[in-house]
Amino acid sequence: MEKELIIRSSSDIVDFALLKDGKLIELHKDEDDNNFSVGDVFIAKVRKAVPGLNAAFVNVGYEKDAFLHYHDLGPQLPSLLKFVKRVSTGRHTDFLLRNFQFEKDIDKNGSIANVLKSNQSLLVQIVKEPISTKGPRISSEISIAGRYIVLVPFSDRISISQKIESKEEKERLKRLVRSITPKGFGVIIRTVAEGKKVAELDQDLQNLLNRWTAMCKKLRKAQFPSKVLSEMNKASSILRDIFDDSFSSIVVDDETLYGQIKDYVHQIAPAKESIVKFYKNGVPVFEKHGIERQIKTSFGRTVSMAKGAYLVIEHTEAMHVIDVNSGNRSNKEKNQEDTALEVNLISASEIARQLRLRDMGGIIVVDFIDMGKAENRKKLYNHLRDEMKDDKAKHKILPPSKFGLVQITRQRVRQEHNIKTKEENPNAAGGEIEAPIKVIQKITQELERLFKKGHKKMTLNAHPFIAAFLTKGFPSVRSKWFIEHKKWVKIIPRDAYTYLEYHFFDKDGKEIK
Repeated sequence: MEKELIIRSSSDIVDFALLKDGKLIELHKDEDDNNFSVGDVFIAKVRKAVPGLNAAFVNVGYEKDAFLHYHDLGPQLPSLLKFVKRVSTGRHTDFLLRNFQFEKDIDKNGSIANVLKSNQSLLVQIVKEPISTKGPRISSEISIAGRYIVLVPFSDRISISQKIESKEEKERLKRLVRSITPKGFGVIIRTVAEGKKVAELDQDLQNLLNRWTAMCKKLRKAQFPSKVLSEMNKASSILRDIFDDSFSSIVVDDETLYGQIKDYVHQIAPAKESIVKFYKNGVPVFEKHGIERQIKTSFGRTVSMAKGAYLVIEHTEAMHVIDVNSGNRSNKEKNQEDTALEVNLISASEIARQLRLRDMGGIIVVDFIDMGKAENRKKLYNHLRDEMKDDKAKHKILPPSKFGLVQITRQRVRQEHNIKTKEENPNAAGGEIEAPIKVIQKITQELERLFKKGHKKMTLNAHPFIAAFLTKGFPSVRSKWFIEHKKWVKIIPRDAYTYLEYHFFDKDGKEIK
């Protein structure tokens, strides 16, 4: 398995495409006007506490107040409030908490009205970006993420990722981190810390302490509300969270960004610095790596898959519904149960990819094809879990019901990707059509199906634009068909056809339905 990160930069937007074995699995966007990213820390004012919700609405500078639930306050809230007040007034200058007198933790099942008051100053962190009509979701339990560890001020706990399985390694890391962590700070040890030496962990810790100190210095002069600590730029934060030895290349089309990323990779993995490449070809970088084509064919209501199967994805305010369809495929060698299992396994892989690609969150219900055997349903469930194990978003999958329904909950922390794949209809005034690249995909799939049915000499009639796209260039799409299937397809342009109309004919000139 090889991973590639392709980065496209424009004047105010940077797009990040993560590929696994050439297939697009994640798409991120960094926009200059996004002032409320997950991880950003704000000095804010409590607007009002609402005892009925056991929550408070907080002014962080967004058009809608942020939502802060009692369970997101963190047990050390009194210490945080005291610290912010003293730092803001200049009475406390030791930001490393060495001489800070901690307050008693709040009651785990207490009331918001007993701990927060209107107009109170509060340090908060974005945990969920504004989505739809809702403001940001925030927490006052601040954490600053690094490459190997996460720093948690006002805590004394050393926690460790559950993905590190070795008991000896867990004990080793806990012992090392505890020896270097200053008083008043807790640490969460990340999975990538496995096998790392104390010098690397200490360097990461010092970087995080420096960020904490820089933030505290801003509090003295900060306006209310305002951002006092920004999450790292998107490129660095993506690399911090997903970079590992399986990365084979990082391609960047902007020279300044290329320098920044090369420096960051040098810090976190010096041996991998050479995989960062500056792209200066005339062809746009997303087009060169086939990403534009994958975006056009991966988003939209219908998603095509291998062997004629396809998904239909519907979105509502409350949930997402995915319907699995086998298409018009037929395999005489397999019975209905085997066919259903095969399609369901293909679909499970694609669904795991779609959830990450679109960043779909909340409740997702998948209607798989019914299977009668319990062992097949278990096989599907295990396969879906395996496919989603690399998903960084917190998620839970329930086993298939007897109706073939699988329920998934997936953490939603930012707006879902919604990329428009339809284009203006050139044949009529108004209206939209599927992107032409999707028609090429449909023609290719239809052709494969007809070849499998035994058709040999076939003629394809299509609009002149589509016919030219299939036949021009080297190697042309038609040449690739010939190389793969060892059968030549005659293509005839038809002026009378609408833009996306096409028909197949057999050797006798009869249309193949």
